[in-house]
Amino acid sequence: MNETWEAWGGVVLAAIAALPIAGIAAWWLARRRGRRAAWSEVGIVAGTVPWLWMILTPKGTGRSLNLVPLRDLAEQLSGHRVVEQFGGNLLVFAALGFFLPIRLPWFAHPARILLAGAVASIVVETLQYCLAIGRHSSVDDVLLNAVGALLAGILSRPWWARSSEMPAYLTTFPDRPSRP
Repeated sequence: MNETWEAWGGVVLAAIAALPIAGIAAWWLARRRGRRAAWSEVGIVAGTVPWLWMILTPKGTGRSLNLVPLRDLAEQLSGHRVVEQFGGNLLVFAALGFFLPIRLPWFAHPARILLAGAVASIVVETLQYCLAIGRHSSVDDVLLNAVGALLAGILSRPWWARSSEMPAYLTTFPDRPSRP
């Protein structure tokens, strides 16, 4: 755990120091977009950017890739940094999963939250691989990131369940009759 703090303590402190700025940004945006939209947008950014900073920070050069599901998870279970690896991967897109269905009611469904987390994670893992920043790209990271978004989305259900009434233009399709 001490190694983790030495490597990423500065990012954690910077994220905490940025919270007052995030609060001011949310207050300013709330005057223009509404409180719910503003806090959701700022929450997504403030809760995701520090994690992206960590996982897109170069650790040398080169790249590695694992496309076999659950291989890296099995190896991590035998290691001494299980909590850090699993916990960190679950938290990467947790803010996205928590706030996205509150901000955009179309995402107010567990499958859509899971899909949003998976797509965002695929983008990040692809960036890690293409940029050759010394990071390991793995399908298991995508799985954990997406599950983290889903779990956070489920936690936020009391806030998005009330706002999940979708406008008619999102629920009707030209080839299907509209629902009553």
